[in-house]
Amino acid sequence: MHRLILIGYMGVGKTTLGKALAKATGLAFYDLDWYIESRMRRTVKLLFDERGEEGFRQIEQRMLHEVAEFENVVISCGGGTPCFFDNMDYMNRQGHTLYLKATPDVILEHLRMSKNVRPLLLDKTDEQKRLFIEQQLEQRRAFYEKAQTTVDVTTLDSKEKIAQAVAGIVEKLHLPAAQL
Repeated sequence: MHRLILIGYMGVGKTTLGKALAKATGLAFYDLDWYIESRMRRTVKLLFDERGEEGFRQIEQRMLHEVAEFENVVISCGGGTPCFFDNMDYMNRQGHTLYLKATPDVILEHLRMSKNVRPLLLDKTDEQKRLFIEQQLEQRRAFYEKAQTTVDVTTLDSKEKIAQAVAGIVEKLHLPAAQL
């Protein structure tokens, strides 16, 4: 049984790398935010607007506990998921956690290209976003660094580099390769 849980700041590529890792290993892929939206029938932004961050984090914790019971999965968590309640310790007990680490500049560039709405960054200039990212990375570092494995994703800017990162994870964790 394999359960891989990807954590890291928003925009580092958890969903992109998670999908590629799931495909390479034949594991199912779950994005926690998508799972929440499917179960709650509301967007993450709407849940933030309706219930505030605390209300959203309570929902997120319940949904994390659901999806982290699934077997043979790759789970991509929201950037804040590890930082609330006992989520990080819980994830470490449930599966193998991987911290996808990138620099603030790389994260900001990824967020510029992303089509996703990021409630915490709405109405901020690029400079305000960069400062916010730096501050949050520092606040969250202790949680992120509890992950069992750290993967530097600063240079994952092509399909080839993503494939190399996936191959490295598969080898390091002795994961099965998908049957083609």
